[in-house]
Amino acid sequence: MLPNWYDPRGKLQTFPCRTTRVSPYRMLVDVPVTGKVGDHLTSYFRDFGKLDGHISDTSPGYFLLELDVSYPTRERLANKLTWLEGKLRDPQTLDQREHPRMIPAQPRSSLTLADGTILECDIIDMSIGGAAVSAELQPEVGTALAIGACVGRVVRVFPGGFAVQFIEKQREQDLARLISRPMTSYYATRKVASELEQVDFENADADA
Repeated sequence: MLPNWYDPRGKLQTFPCRTTRVSPYRMLVDVPVTGKVGDHLTSYFRDFGKLDGHISDTSPGYFLLELDVSYPTRERLANKLTWLEGKLRDPQTLDQREHPRMIPAQPRSSLTLADGTILECDIIDMSIGGAAVSAELQPEVGTALAIGACVGRVVRVFPGGFAVQFIEKQREQDLARLISRPMTSYYATRKVASELEQVDFENADADA
C-alpha cells in the first residue's frame, strides 16, 4: 500500500508485488506502481508477514525498500530466509509443521487461560493446526489456553515463545479473523474459559 494512491471510494489501494531479492534490512520489490523515494509504505508477504519500510531507490517496474522493523521481526526474517535458502539448495528440506505456515497481517492477539486470565501476545506464525506465539508468559507444555478464539494446548517451548496445537483444525479463510479476534466481552471470555475447562475434563478422562 503506497501513500497517496486511492481508489474511487477514497481508500488506499493495494497493489500486487513480488520480491526477488531480500535481506533482513531491505528488499527489491517488483511492482506495477513504483512510488517515490522517501515514500513510507506497508507490504505483506505470506512467508514474511507485514513489513513496513520506505523507498530508497526506484527504477521502472521496481523499487528498493528499506525495512523499518523491530529487532525481533528482523531476527525472525533472518531465520526464515536461512530456512528458505536451505530449501532452495535442497528441495527435500521440509517444514516440520504438518500444515503450511503463515504470518498474519495483524500479529497482535490475546491469550486466554483456563482461569479466565487474559494476556496480550504476538503471533510469530500460524497454520490451520496451530500457532507459534510470543508473550510475557512462558507456559508449560500441556497448558490449555486460547489464542484469540482458537483453543489449544502448548506442545513445545523455545527461546522467546511457545507453540500451540489447536484442538480443532481451523479453516484457512477464517484463521486470521479467529486468531486475532480480541476477547473483550465478558461473554466471549467465559465461552473460551468454558471450552478450556471442557478440554481439561476430556483429556483427564482419556488419560484415566
